[in-house]
Amino acid sequence: MQGNTTPSPAVTPKQDWYAQGLRFTCTQCGNCCTGPEGYVWYTDEEELAMAERLKVSREQFRTRYAHQVEGHWSLMEKFSPDGSGYDCVFLQRTEEGRRICQIYDVRPTQCRTWPFWPENLKSPAAWRSAGRRCPGMIAGMEGVGKLYPVEQIRIIRDQTPLP
Repeated sequence: MQGNTTPSPAVTPKQDWYAQGLRFTCTQCGNCCTGPEGYVWYTDEEELAMAERLKVSREQFRTRYAHQVEGHWSLMEKFSPDGSGYDCVFLQRTEEGRRICQIYDVRPTQCRTWPFWPENLKSPAAWRSAGRRCPGMIAGMEGVGKLYPVEQIRIIRDQTPLP
């Protein structure tokens, strides 16, 4: 007697909770550049671009703006003037209350991929938690902002650097 010839159902990967996409538009509020201590990882190529933008040598860049953590380079942080935590070394606070990235055009991939970081995409609760301080995410949860399809989210998520 032969085995069961009934075809087995196709095995499908677990569907992402954001399969319908997510809405987000960066407001350049700077909230993702401030908060508790953390790391902003960058590559050698990104370091060169940032150094060129600032018109300093690679060595000067590392001395002034970076530090090594377990063999990887991360941007430095400075204590935020309002006492709310730490700011990225490149976050500039204006007298008008705006917060501006001094290297926005050459910022590291980690900055470019916000808010589509793996930890933010783990669950709807993780997304909502990350969004509490992000006006672009809050607006997205209210149905406003650019719609990122799941395929694009996965591409951005997978670019997020890990040490």
